[in-house]
Amino acid sequence: MDYTLQELEQRFTEPSVDLIEDIKKIEGDILLLGIGGKMGPSMGKLAVRAAQAAGVNKRIIGVSRFSDSRTKTELEEAGIETISCDLLEDESLQRLPDADHVIYLAGHKFGTSGNESFTWAMNAYLPGRVADRYKKSNIVALSSGNVLPFVSPVSGGASEDTTPEPIGEYAQSCLGRERILTYFSKKNHTNMLIYRLNYAVDFRYGVVMEIAKSVLRGKPIDLSTAMVNVIWQGDANEIALRSLLHTSNPARILNVTGPETIGIVWLANEFGRLFDIEPIFVNEPARTALLNNASDCHRLFGYPKLSIREIINITASWLRLGGEEWNKETHFQERGGKF
Repeated sequence: MDYTLQELEQRFTEPSVDLIEDIKKIEGDILLLGIGGKMGPSMGKLAVRAAQAAGVNKRIIGVSRFSDSRTKTELEEAGIETISCDLLEDESLQRLPDADHVIYLAGHKFGTSGNESFTWAMNAYLPGRVADRYKKSNIVALSSGNVLPFVSPVSGGASEDTTPEPIGEYAQSCLGRERILTYFSKKNHTNMLIYRLNYAVDFRYGVVMEIAKSVLRGKPIDLSTAMVNVIWQGDANEIALRSLLHTSNPARILNVTGPETIGIVWLANEFGRLFDIEPIFVNEPARTALLNNASDCHRLFGYPKLSIREIINITASWLRLGGEEWNKETHFQERGGKF
């Protein structure tokens, strides 16, 4: 089934019944730090719509540098209160309003190579400053599955109990973030949840879109990393918001991704069938991949609402209709940790 662009935007940003029920239990306002990134704007809008559907009066506040003023205007039109702030400027951080709940989205990945100090400042130093500033708040902090080791596809994926083995400075700095947050959770008795995500996808960006574009445009697909986990961004956003009810002290760690281990060959062939184009593959598959076991997440929140086949179909529709592309590559094939 094909959709219009407007139908895709509207249908796949609706809050679920589960989120609406949970938002009623989340008492107080929600502050999203670093809302200007890939997930932040849609997460903020989802929170507003969920609160409206639940009939609760709740401030949703978004903080970012807002280097793109259009994002700020778009969020304000959606009912989000916005504050322009460089979180690395401590005086500005201290002036931010108090909030019962904080979702920490700020971080730096691409451009790490050659700018390692800024990556560590954003991913390891800043979380400590935020945790100390919001020691009385309930915090969900986004992290990355990159902190975990590459594993065999037959392993079932790395779980929350798997010992981290970060490769490269980006992944190392992400583990630094987790360690610093856990320290402050213990020190200040702050309830937290560390949300290890890989990989969120949307019809404008992500692993699925990258494979679809390669098939459609006849570009070779690298099979070096031949398996992947993905989750629809709307589901990932819902889980982040609902996770505010599942924080603990010391900080809880939660893997967040979809239930399937997806073969890149299978994924490309599905798009090949839809586009009537034969995919082109290069390189031999390695025996391991960055795969997470998110069974604890599924126990808490159920399986994602959007299945991988639906994601494939709507991504194909989006491309056929000439929808916007963010061109923010995931580099999921990267095995040496250089971003």
